[in-house]
Amino acid sequence: MIWLMIGAVTALLRWPTAPARMEMPVVEVHKHGVWLLAKNVDQFIHRILVEEDANSCKKGSDELFHAAFDAGKKLYKKGDFSKSQITDVDVYLLRKVGLFPDVLERKVMQHIEKGDHVSALVTGEFYTRKEHFPGFARPFVFNAEVLLKVGRNPEAKDAARGALKSPWWTLGCKYHEVACIAEWEDEQIEYITEKLSKEGRQEDLSKGKPPVQISLDEAAFLLDLASVEGTWDDSLERIAECYKEAGLHDIARFVLYRD
Repeated sequence: MIWLMIGAVTALLRWPTAPARMEMPVVEVHKHGVWLLAKNVDQFIHRILVEEDANSCKKGSDELFHAAFDAGKKLYKKGDFSKSQITDVDVYLLRKVGLFPDVLERKVMQHIEKGDHVSALVTGEFYTRKEHFPGFARPFVFNAEVLLKVGRNPEAKDAARGALKSPWWTLGCKYHEVACIAEWEDEQIEYITEKLSKEGRQEDLSKGKPPVQISLDEAAFLLDLASVEGTWDDSLERIAECYKEAGLHDIARFVLYRD
């Protein structure tokens, strides 16, 4: 995973080994990683226009519609929300636009507030389906938090440990918050640090792991460690070298690009 800048920015996420024709998701960049905003640009724009339309009755503003121009017209026509007779914007988004992490999480919390733990757990489990947000750990983190809230601690621990198998920069929170639910201290950090050592690399080679995969794994490990403290700049050069070693020269240049 690569992004151009670190800070309060909205960006497109470029996976280094993305499948062919996979669209780039829209993310918000934070110190410890990224928060998924939408699975693609069209869904991101579509959602903005729906929310603007839902609020325009109160504000009477069409600024975003004018800014979106033809691109927006292909996705959404002003007035479609009211014509749908759906009164809840979140429900409209889920039915007509797509799945969004924050909307799903809000739905789960609404169930919990109503005391409907069964619906909360079912929705939380739905959120974690791999086809919905592939590559992102956040759904599993949130599911762990929900399980914890309803008193299912052993399952919460397992869910948190599962989340930490995905890139740590996709947790949607600090690493240590998830490690706490997983009842881990620094075991995983120590494991990764060991894998990054010369001895760890040699061990992988002796087991027959291809050098290309070892380089890709090293880049992923470095990104995980950088997300713990938000020390991205410290690892950029080595991450770029790893991608070069793996034959991903365009990705390596992208990592080091500065405007």
